[in-house]
Amino acid sequence: MPEPDASDDLALLLEAVAQAGPIALGHWKSDPQVWDKDEGAGPVSEGDLAVNASLEHHLRNARPTYGWLSEESDHDPARLSAPRTFIVDPIDGTRAYLDGQSNWAISVAVVENGMPVAAAIAMPAKSNTYAAAVGQGATLNASPIRARQRAGITGATVLTPRITLEPANWPAGVPDIHRHFRPSLAYRMALVAQGRFDAMLTLRDAWEWDIAAGALIVAEAGARVSDRIGAPLVFNSERALTPGVVAGSAEIQAGLLAGLA
Repeated sequence: MPEPDASDDLALLLEAVAQAGPIALGHWKSDPQVWDKDEGAGPVSEGDLAVNASLEHHLRNARPTYGWLSEESDHDPARLSAPRTFIVDPIDGTRAYLDGQSNWAISVAVVENGMPVAAAIAMPAKSNTYAAAVGQGATLNASPIRARQRAGITGATVLTPRITLEPANWPAGVPDIHRHFRPSLAYRMALVAQGRFDAMLTLRDAWEWDIAAGALIVAEAGARVSDRIGAPLVFNSERALTPGVVAGSAEIQAGLLAGLA
């Protein structure tokens, strides 16, 4: 049997998030049981675990040779030698999910040789699904989307935490931008791909499951994405962490990186 191509994998991801979305909504606003993770890693709820179980069952049964990296699963070192790996965040934005907000996401990607080749970010509480396969463009609810191609950083709308704009982070001065925020990193990247904001930026190390799907969707929408020093993002690493994320049009991303240098 031939290996599935990126389109096949994307179709599988879309099936999986469509199945998992109602499970997440079933626990949302229903006072789910919540536990605190070790080492201050934040909360995990019944909803997170139920979505993770659904995704793992659907995806791994369909692709038993693929590796598995999920925020809510024990890390399996066998993924490092797998030909392709699923990188999954069952609920990105758990605190928002538990607060009854709608800005949380289910983020899933297939990575091959360190690069995402298929990706989906579902927003069940908003009835939106962003998707991309390598070389095939990005979509929102199956309609094509494109990132903004703004010239010049002044006045740009940037999704980033407030702490990012502390003067200590900007040797040449804090840029003149309009700051916005959403709790889910995956959703921030999807909003840049959709063209609703010019860029997104986080200086903190980012877990791969938060950004793998968004990285492909942003790139396929015509924007650029890198770590905080401008290096390409590489996924399925042993630590599963990247040194920050900067995404936006070529000029906006270059301007942000120059200001951080």
